[in-house]
Amino acid sequence: MSTSSIQPDDDELDLIRRSGAALQVGKLSLSGGTGSYRVKASMARIARAMGVERHEAHVTLTEITTTSHRERSFRTEVTEVRAVGVNADRLALIERMVSRFERRHDETGVPVPVDDVLAEVRTIAARPPLYNALLNALWSAIACAAFAFLNNGGPVEIGGVFVAAGLGQLLRRAMLHRGYNPFGVTMLAAALACFTYLGLVTGLHELGALSMRHEAGYVSSVLFLIPGFPLVAGALDLARLDFSAGLSRLTYALMVLTSAALAVWAVSSLVGLQPDPPPPPALDPFALWGLRFVASFLGVIGFALMFNSPWRMAVLAATVGMVANVGRLLLVEVGVVTQGAAACAALVVGLLAAYLAPRLDVPRVTVAVPAVVIMVPGVLAYRAIFHLSDGQTLQALAYGVQAALVVVALSIGLAVARMLTDRTWAFDR
Repeated sequence: MSTSSIQPDDDELDLIRRSGAALQVGKLSLSGGTGSYRVKASMARIARAMGVERHEAHVTLTEITTTSHRERSFRTEVTEVRAVGVNADRLALIERMVSRFERRHDETGVPVPVDDVLAEVRTIAARPPLYNALLNALWSAIACAAFAFLNNGGPVEIGGVFVAAGLGQLLRRAMLHRGYNPFGVTMLAAALACFTYLGLVTGLHELGALSMRHEAGYVSSVLFLIPGFPLVAGALDLARLDFSAGLSRLTYALMVLTSAALAVWAVSSLVGLQPDPPPPPALDPFALWGLRFVASFLGVIGFALMFNSPWRMAVLAATVGMVANVGRLLLVEVGVVTQGAAACAALVVGLLAAYLAPRLDVPRVTVAVPAVVIMVPGVLAYRAIFHLSDGQTLQALAYGVQAALVVVALSIGLAVARMLTDRTWAFDR
């Protein structure tokens, strides 16, 4: 057989280019940290806009396999995305790009040129983070300090957590950007945050500035390591029957939690601490609930900005999260079981995000996930792994079951909200 007889013709070369461009959009979307259903949808929509008749994809946490069809020709490609992170600004830009090219194709009936898509992809990929390392660390510090108050911490705990979480996130970001193993980085960042917190409060105690040591806040100092996006996205993937993506995301999230919790346990063992919950602060009820509103808003906006959200998107997520989280705390206060309150709060988040996100031209996932992350029971998960590592199996099981039930409840609430507001979720087609 001659070499020329196996060379692709012009139509096949054109399909190869269009398939490759759709795959580049998928890689960009996956690197932003969204769920597999969103990655598949972005690739299928952009492929259709470029004139591809049918596009199918298999997506996991770090890999994409796609097949593009046109008439009797097809093209299958595989790629890998090693960096696992969250970039809400990138997700919003991708959504706007795909929607714009879709409208252009629908209005003109002419396939979008591949070069236009690739040029837009290169522009989005080259866009630097919205916030530098110091600002990113500040957002982490604000979020964890808010967490410290919501976990019944006082002024000393809040101040110590603010400093410790900021330094921990600064180290984490610097090492991840240099390509270090994410699980090793998680352990180092957690250890630095714990030692910083304990060093601050112990130093103040030894100097006589504090009458007690306030160790209870040290768990809150590592809550910037909560893998909220993978946890929520993985659970939603499972709700869509995408088991390979969902299980891989949940496995990754569990490994991150375990890495951080082992560092917390190691530090605790060295200094002889127990991760016991502190009593609620003795405040007037009106002041307490007012501060919970403020802390919920600051916690969500801190996480949203840490996920590289633009300010408008972050404020929307914080407003939605503040309303839902305070409602969740109120339900728990009146006797509703924790997981039931979490499911109701997540349902509210999902419905509000479905209504408000399109009006600001942002993807609902960039609003819903930061608003729900503050409800992820990071303290319970860390206590479970701490007690398991310490050989206290029954206590570990109790905390672990509580944490798992809350995560499942949050996922159910978000999934039900999607089914009520999105036909592609309501019907399995």
